[in-house]
Amino acid sequence: MSAPAAPPASAILHPPFPPLVLSEHTFRSWDGTELFYRAWLPADGAKPERAVLLFHRGHEHSGRWEETVRGLALPGTAFFAWDARGHGRSPGERGSAPSIAAVVKDTDAFARHLAGVHDLPLGEMAVVAHSVGAVTAAAWVHDFAPPIRALVLGTPAFRVKLYVPLAVPALRLKEKLFGPGFVSSYVKSKMLTHDPAEAARYDADPLIFRQIAVNVLLDLHDTSTRLLADAGAIHVPTLVLAAGSDWVVKRDAQREFFDGLSSPVKQWADLPGLSHAIFHEKKRAFVVRKIRAFLEQGFARPAAPPSLLDADQRGYTKDEHDRLRQPGGSPLFKLTRLSMKTLGQLSEGIQTGWRTGFDSGVSLDYVYENRPRGHTPIGRAIDQNYLNAIGWRGIRQRRVHLEKLLREAVDRTRAAGQPVRILDIACGGGRYVLETLARLRDEGIAATAVLRDYQSENLEAARKLARELRLEDRAEIVHGDAFDRASLAALTPRPTIAVVSGLYELFPANAPVRTSLAGVADAVAPGGWLVYTGQPWHPQVEFIARVLTNREGQPWIMRRRTQGEMDQLVRAAGFTKEAQEIDEWGIFTVSLAQRAEGT
Repeated sequence: MSAPAAPPASAILHPPFPPLVLSEHTFRSWDGTELFYRAWLPADGAKPERAVLLFHRGHEHSGRWEETVRGLALPGTAFFAWDARGHGRSPGERGSAPSIAAVVKDTDAFARHLAGVHDLPLGEMAVVAHSVGAVTAAAWVHDFAPPIRALVLGTPAFRVKLYVPLAVPALRLKEKLFGPGFVSSYVKSKMLTHDPAEAARYDADPLIFRQIAVNVLLDLHDTSTRLLADAGAIHVPTLVLAAGSDWVVKRDAQREFFDGLSSPVKQWADLPGLSHAIFHEKKRAFVVRKIRAFLEQGFARPAAPPSLLDADQRGYTKDEHDRLRQPGGSPLFKLTRLSMKTLGQLSEGIQTGWRTGFDSGVSLDYVYENRPRGHTPIGRAIDQNYLNAIGWRGIRQRRVHLEKLLREAVDRTRAAGQPVRILDIACGGGRYVLETLARLRDEGIAATAVLRDYQSENLEAARKLARELRLEDRAEIVHGDAFDRASLAALTPRPTIAVVSGLYELFPANAPVRTSLAGVADAVAPGGWLVYTGQPWHPQVEFIARVLTNREGQPWIMRRRTQGEMDQLVRAAGFTKEAQEIDEWGIFTVSLAQRAEGT
């Protein structure tokens, strides 16, 4: 069943405007789900020079953008709007999704699909998003760092007005006790807009529904919490539109996000008297004109995003790192450290961390194994709690993503008719590369690997695992410095796939990282691949700095690199990112980049 036809767009159009032709399509997302989207393309059939991606609010669908698109029309610009999974004409139970993280991955898949189909680089795209869609779009920009031109967030739902005391903890308890469920939205059309005609259209639209999955509502809260705490990671030019009479979401959270942005160009737009549905309000013409002007400015500016290559010298994460290096912190951190140095020694994992460093290859291999051990039942219970820490859960998910993208690199290398030669420049225990190598052998695929590390303990662990997996003839395990460009460049035969996992996160300065990446680029054959990790966010970064020690016995103080910074470092070395994975908590990323051909 189709939604009611949109009213004449004359209310917000600016004559003359470029004519656009509407068409309907689907794309296959990261997990194979086929999602519906609408495209408004130039009527003359000319290839669009740029694109605007639109993301609807919860409960709604892409058809709701029709009038807005006609008002935003820009020369040479295509417009695309999807129906998020569980919405409109896309599949899924209404208002449901595996997680907000899954929808963010859908967002990246959507943008990359459009880039491929229409030959439009991400650097020639902008985003306009509404409410829940605005949170999803902001999370995509934060987590995946697409080099888009502009980000417009209309009444972003960073904090939903639930009106029920302790609603969030109550919903968490409900989900834990009774499993997945749904709640119905209290929001009626008259709370969204002062325009009676638009309220009637909302009520009559058969594609609009009221329910939302509990897990989605909780994920929305948790994702928003992370974005509010880490808005400084976003450098994209951003416009935030806040409705003056919003019954649905909280303006103070929107302002907190806006104030935290590192964007060199950012605008805050107060919309007095407007309700939450600003794109369907009486004064929507003013809203559209403001957005159109911001998009025009965004596309007129140079395409290159602000350089983050010197983010270790100034800026958001440098300031955080400097603060963590200063003495202080909560007395609770001192108490936790004392308990881990005493009773915590009953846990084998904690004992290993104190002995080798909590960031060491040996310690991480223990985390990967995820088998609680310790002295006495109390020690095993402590160990289980230790292994269940959110950071370690993220590490284990990082390993899954590493193996996935490493296998993708292998498949792409073979498809190009190239030999599979893997280089791990700082292998630690080497588990994920060696286990991948064993699987390839069992599948009859020829592949070899060189695993390097500078610590003898790590090398011995890798050699032991290689013997257990019977890989002596396929894996060469040698001492090597990951920051020695000359030794990396001298590797023969040249690897076709390089892996850098969990290494650069341990070093706050960018100069050695750039030297290492230059060595990797020297080593890898043209057209080859780089699998690299990042840590754009960590909810326990201060706990780690105040309580734990690193492989050198010093406080484990990390300088987080935003995904944008990490991607720029890789790009400066001659690689282009083609794919990325991130865990549901937004902590660890794994990316796949290709080295330029003919260099």
